[in-house]
Amino acid sequence: MKSIELLSPARDLACGKAAVLHGADAVYIGAPRFGARASAGNSIDDIAELCSFAHQYHVRVYATVNTIVYEEELDDIPPLLEALKRAGVDALIVQDVAVMQIAQELGMEIHASTQTDNRTKEKVGWLLSMGASRVVLARELSIEEITAIHNAWPEIELEAFVHGALCVSYSGRCYASQHCFRRSANRGECAQFCRLPFSLEDAEGRVVVHERYLLSLKDMNRIAHLPRMIEAGITSFKIEGRLKDEQYVKNVTAAYRQQIDHFIAAHPSNYCRASLGEVNYTFAPQLDKSFNRGFTPYLLDGNKADIFSFDTPKSVGTTVGKVKSVSDRSLVVAGTAAFANGDGLCYFDEQRQLVGFRVNKAEGNRLFPHQMPPSLHPGLTLYRNVDQQFQRQLTGTTATRLIPITLTLKIIPEGYALHAATLDERHRHTSTLVMEHQEARQSPVERIRKELLKLGNTIFSCHQLNLPTSFSYFLPAAALTSLRRDVIEGLTAVLLAAHPKPHPLVPSAPSSLPHETLTERWPYLYNIANSRAQRCYEQQGLSSPSPAYELSSPKGALLMQCRHCLRFALGFCERKGGKRVAWREPLFLVSRDGRRFRLSFDCTHCTMNVYAHED
Repeated sequence: MKSIELLSPARDLACGKAAVLHGADAVYIGAPRFGARASAGNSIDDIAELCSFAHQYHVRVYATVNTIVYEEELDDIPPLLEALKRAGVDALIVQDVAVMQIAQELGMEIHASTQTDNRTKEKVGWLLSMGASRVVLARELSIEEITAIHNAWPEIELEAFVHGALCVSYSGRCYASQHCFRRSANRGECAQFCRLPFSLEDAEGRVVVHERYLLSLKDMNRIAHLPRMIEAGITSFKIEGRLKDEQYVKNVTAAYRQQIDHFIAAHPSNYCRASLGEVNYTFAPQLDKSFNRGFTPYLLDGNKADIFSFDTPKSVGTTVGKVKSVSDRSLVVAGTAAFANGDGLCYFDEQRQLVGFRVNKAEGNRLFPHQMPPSLHPGLTLYRNVDQQFQRQLTGTTATRLIPITLTLKIIPEGYALHAATLDERHRHTSTLVMEHQEARQSPVERIRKELLKLGNTIFSCHQLNLPTSFSYFLPAAALTSLRRDVIEGLTAVLLAAHPKPHPLVPSAPSSLPHETLTERWPYLYNIANSRAQRCYEQQGLSSPSPAYELSSPKGALLMQCRHCLRFALGFCERKGGKRVAWREPLFLVSRDGRRFRLSFDCTHCTMNVYAHED
């Protein structure tokens, strides 16, 4: 049986608990420091509370410590990791090999972050030899590439992103934010360079494209492709979004939980859930109702024309109709959508700029905006990117997650015993009540049943209650309550004790450091920011380690390597049937502040490189 894990993000403790209650098998949350979202750190106390809550359901908690670490920070790493271990985290998601080594010395399970650039079977094999029990694959990989990695290293767990925002640079390995704004993506401070507008110019300064969002990708949505990814070898499916709010986490987790459960139900002999509990929702999840830039399965089947969003980097939402008429204070929408006060609507104006407005009052299809946009006119297509009715559905308690159990009351010589067990009998506990057997004046069965089934404030639901045949003894309500509470507390303790333990790997004799032409040409791509990481790479055969980009800022450096190709996106990839180029290369991206970035195209590997251009 292969267990399938749904891995959800937690911006904070509340989001983490919401992810658990809505069906996550694992949750990843930022450590107090050194997480790849600098604004999403959490206290050790909150992480410990999340672990205690999650472990009842056998849900695992992973802490992100996946930035590069500077020399002066190295001494801060061991006490941080020790605190995370005491808090109960099940694994660390790491990038820096120094952090990896320190975690191994503490006996902690290691997952190699996608920032370690896990795109080849050689790299995955090297990380396995370094002690990683799991690798988070590059988002850019196709089904065939994933399958090849799994076939080469079936013993390592493969984790893949399935939903959320996309970094345009391979594996999120991007230096553009550092180059332009001195905000390092490797340090959790990405300034979202790829969501800015650019013009595209050729070598002679002619404008090929004027000010569009040429590096902005749609958001990933692979919910329809989960079976293929499972068959390719993925065992953990990761939702991106450690900056997203609780409502986003609820909706997206619920949608993927239902889809994974549907797959497991169709293959009960081969696959199983990675955690315990049945989830019931008060809402129907709808992925298009949460923030998104439009959806794409990305590159599972190679480069496609649907992966980018040149018009806007913002959430557009769903189409709700066309503008029928406009007056001074209101507009009428032609369509079947129902509107609510507070809805957020938007449209593209004549310059293809996204314009948004809030609905102050809705009277059927007549809408009264808080402020009427001057460019609104009949015929425009309207989109809704904030659905107030759906948002209200996601407030408060929106799901219950309960572990079904059987309860069996038995008569024993010294009194009574109550046995509680999960349905598979793997987890069970028995509590006893010492009491004289006293005949009841009337049948006590219904009263006993009612008392024993009061599980409302617990994590359990009673699937079946078994009572002795013709039970006729009197049991006081207080005694029944005490017996029930005792057995539930005992079973909860059993579940916590049986929570799957971390499985750290001892590094083997390391395989050779993978030969990577790109990294050898630009050795700062190893992201070596401290002496311990430098020694590690030297032991791996790297003769002259170079410091990380943040410490060296080399001229004319490679800032991004992308599988998103502007030649292809604009219809000029001759290898794939596109038009012949009508410009003189090299091409340049030009930002609004005049910065220029040279592009080069590696058609053999279907990649586009973005360089810092030095005049």
